[in-house]
Formats: sequence, structure tokens, C-alpha cells
Amino acid sequence: MNQTRPTLLEAVVKTIVAHTVTYFIMGLLASTLLDYTRFFAESSLSLMMRQTDDPWVMVGPLFQPIRGILFGCVFYLLREPFFGKKNGWLVMWIALVVVGIFSTFGPTPGSLEGMLYTVFPLWVHLKGLPEVLLQSLFLSLILYYWVNNPQIRWLSWVMGIAFVILMSFPIIGLLVGRP
Repeated sequence: MNQTRPTLLEAVVKTIVAHTVTYFIMGLLASTLLDYTRFFAESSLSLMMRQTDDPWVMVGPLFQPIRGILFGCVFYLLREPFFGKKNGWLVMWIALVVVGIFSTFGPTPGSLEGMLYTVFPLWVHLKGLPEVLLQSLFLSLILYYWVNNPQIRWLSWVMGIAFVILMSFPIIGLLVGRP
């Protein structure tokens, strides 16, 4: 791999877009399929999670580009194992799963710390794992392919358009919901 690819800007911008798009789509699917409205209201998570009709939940996707910047900076520093190897997407996904999901520094649901230090039953920890495991997998696959195939212009267009459309939904929701 060319050591100059991806550039910091390319890694950050593509990570912002790929993370935000996969986050929004997986969040919407999981919320619907796993009935997060009922789950957050009726389980022990009601003490920790905002309810799905809370305005902060609606605007959550607007803050994902910040996480994309943070991820993109780390991905840039680790560009050789993540983008320069044949199975770099797998290395990226394993790193995200181990460090970002199972081994968080705080007791978040689904993490080892969460399972040890919170009073949530095991099923509460396990119910949300498919969403975060799949989102991190899709982020890794899409980003790896996109960075390693910059000549495929349609992918940049599709991801860019998806990003703009998905980011407009919370903005429109806020504007429509204003008194």
C-alpha cells in the first residue's frame, strides 16, 4: 500500500460519512426490529436511557460526525493494518469490537464492565449487541472498500447523498416539531 493513502483528510471525511450512515441505518433497523420504545420504557434501561420520543434521541445522528472525526483520526494512525492489508476490514472490526464494545472503560450495557458492575440482567446486555456488532462490521467493510477503491466514484456519490439525506431527517424533524 502507498504509505500516503489514505490522507488524514480522506480518512476522517470517509469515516464521518461511513460511520454516520451505518449508525443511522442500523439504529433505525434495531429500534424498529428490537422495539426499543418498549425496551427502553419497560426494562431496567428506563433508568439510564432516554426514551425514544425524547428530542435528544432524534438529534443523536447530528452528533455522529464528531465520533466520525475521532474514529477517523485513529483509523488514520492505524492505516497500515486497517487499509494496507488484505483483511484490514477484519482487523478494524475486531479492534472496534474489542476496544469499543466489549472492553469499554465504563460500565456500558453489553460491555464486560457493564455485565460486572451494573444491575442489568444479562438479557438486557445481550439484546443491544446485534445492533452495535453489525454497525461496526458494516462501518469496517464499507470504509475499507471505499478507502481502498477511490476510483469507484459511484460509491462516493452514494455515500455522500445518503449522508446528506440522513442528516437532514433530524433537522426536518426538529423544524416540523417546533411549536
